[in-house]
Amino acid sequence: MKKRAPTIKEIAKMLNLSVSTVSRALHDNTHISPATIKRVKEVAEELEYEPNQMAMFLQSGKTFTLGVIIPHLSEAFFSEAISGIEDYASEHNYNVLMGQSHDSVDREKKIVGAMKNHRVDGILVSIAKNSKDFNHFEILQKYEIPVVFFDRVPERAEFNTVTCKMETGMFEAVDFLAKKGHTRIAFMNGPRDLLATRERQMGYESSLKALHLINNAEYVVHSDLSSESTHRAMQQLITLNPKPTAVIAFNDYVALDAMQYARKMNIQINQDISFVSFANLPINNYMENPPLASVEQFPYRQGQRATELLLQILSIPKNKREQEVIRKIILEPRLVIHTRSN
Repeated sequence: MKKRAPTIKEIAKMLNLSVSTVSRALHDNTHISPATIKRVKEVAEELEYEPNQMAMFLQSGKTFTLGVIIPHLSEAFFSEAISGIEDYASEHNYNVLMGQSHDSVDREKKIVGAMKNHRVDGILVSIAKNSKDFNHFEILQKYEIPVVFFDRVPERAEFNTVTCKMETGMFEAVDFLAKKGHTRIAFMNGPRDLLATRERQMGYESSLKALHLINNAEYVVHSDLSSESTHRAMQQLITLNPKPTAVIAFNDYVALDAMQYARKMNIQINQDISFVSFANLPINNYMENPPLASVEQFPYRQGQRATELLLQILSIPKNKREQEVIRKIILEPRLVIHTRSN
């Protein structure tokens, strides 16, 4: 005969506590003493108690589930961000429901719809590279589902965001190359629709000006982040006369594709042309000739801070959320020098 699942009422009866006290203890409510929380959780574990999600939703209006939408889980940057999100969510008794847009706006919209239908409490998003219309996120306001964007974020004042200060990272990259004697520094930027692309561009131009370096428009090319697009961009740079002696890439993946093409053209990496990039992927530690340096954007911390912000919003009564000030959290990047490339 199948064993009946234990209930909160049984735990409450065993401990001579009210049902509401047991419920709050199971959710680490700060108004419940640590000793009571410990006793309740010990009995719950002993009885193999599992919360009734539907009952929790009916009681609190929450599913204790967060939706997360990223472009690609296979990218080390986003997998690290997911770790930060899951760790923080788990510490606060939230589950995570994840979806990959694969940089498709249509897919991104479908995932948003699916998460809405699954009644997630809030959503964390790093947008697809071609996202321009954000109506599918704005409509979530009608369902009282808050959204926090991280890393790839819309250029909109009304959205809560967590990002890294790209202009600072770019200055460190340009300054690093300038101190190595480079004066012809090219920039392989990303998709034109991304805010991160425009921020890197502004940082590149202002850094060249501050360091009294030549700003040659031909030295700026774009990649849509595919290998083919990056190869074409690199081909464009090496056919210039004079060609650049250094290239700053939008991220490490773009740098690796650009370096691959350069090798095919018999260009000595970090000798004929030096490379610096963004993201500081772990793979750089295992490469014989990684980029000279990479700008660390702290994806784990971005995911963690974005989740923290979302849970702060969820702790506010729904009828008072519109009164809250929009938060723009900006983390400071750090240039990481790869000594084996020097």
